[in-house]
Amino acid sequence: MAAGLPATDRTPPIALTIAGSDSGGGAGIQADLRTFALHRIHGTSAITCVTAQNTLGVTRVDALPPEAVSAQIAAVVDDMGIQALKTGMLFEQVIIEVVASAIEQRHLRNVVVDPVMVSRAGAKLLADDAITAMRERMVPLADVLTPNRYEAQILANMEIATLDDMKTAVTRIHKLGPKAVLVKGGGMYGDAKGTDVWFDGDRLEVISTTPIDTRNTHGTGCTLSAAIAAHLAQEFSPLDAVQRSKRFVTRAIANALAIGQGQGPIGHFYA
Repeated sequence: MAAGLPATDRTPPIALTIAGSDSGGGAGIQADLRTFALHRIHGTSAITCVTAQNTLGVTRVDALPPEAVSAQIAAVVDDMGIQALKTGMLFEQVIIEVVASAIEQRHLRNVVVDPVMVSRAGAKLLADDAITAMRERMVPLADVLTPNRYEAQILANMEIATLDDMKTAVTRIHKLGPKAVLVKGGGMYGDAKGTDVWFDGDRLEVISTTPIDTRNTHGTGCTLSAAIAAHLAQEFSPLDAVQRSKRFVTRAIANALAIGQGQGPIGHFYA
């Protein structure tokens, strides 16, 4: 019998996604794990809910018991350790509470919070009690917080219609406790469309790219936050991680996938 190839044992950076499952594969943990892999990060997951969805929309959501979410986080962190994590769809107050407690008790670092509360189209995704829990429990734990326009409006308690509004909102949200905030401009119009605003308490940066004309943008927010976590796991600075991730997502949008009958996903595999 021929001898096997010698093993080359490696210990890559490890990142954790705490999010929902997207049966269509365009967003959620599927997009997160794909993004981790493309950045040479070993991806792990704690699933919060299971969705039945495709490019046309979501038809069903089933939340996992909070104990199951907590157990998944413990299983990963206590054995492997992680260098970064991101949160996505936490779905309900009790899950938000157990995730926040796990981050606090285990002193987890490089926490990227995508505060999934409202879709890019403005559809509300969380009940009022869960929005309160997100604001009070998760937002202050974020090393990088990545709200879209509508989520930023809730967190900043103001309307956002212009780039100047985004700059005001990002400073207001920073006062809620996150170390850094990136207000995303994917839901903006005119010159502000595709423009994000960063603030870390000292430095305010406007990060712009040329808007890409495609309807296939499903998974953009999930992918961005996962890419930021991946870069933080590789020890890039938070702003550098955001800028690199923005470029990655922009290229993925430019190579979006025309699959399904509705809004297709961005093309992670453009390279």
